[in-house]
Amino acid sequence: MYLSVQLSYYPLADDFKPVVKEVVKRLEATGLEVHPNRMSTQVFGEFDVVMAGLSEVMKWSFETHGKAVFTANFLEGDRRPR
Repeated sequence: MYLSVQLSYYPLADDFKPVVKEVVKRLEATGLEVHPNRMSTQVFGEFDVVMAGLSEVMKWSFETHGKAVFTANFLEGDRRPR
């Protein structure tokens, strides 16, 4: 099953931009299709791969940078921009 996710990440840090960029790079390193923009990041791929990648990156974020808020919208199907 293909999954489309809209993910927003809010690190609770004063200098948040480098942390957000690092999370996006980590997501890209998972091999998922990742489309960052100003408000959120879209992630696309097979369900199990997406969920494993998100879990890995979220855990790393909490362990490395501490408190943060992740919000996500999940949609079954391929909603990649054309």
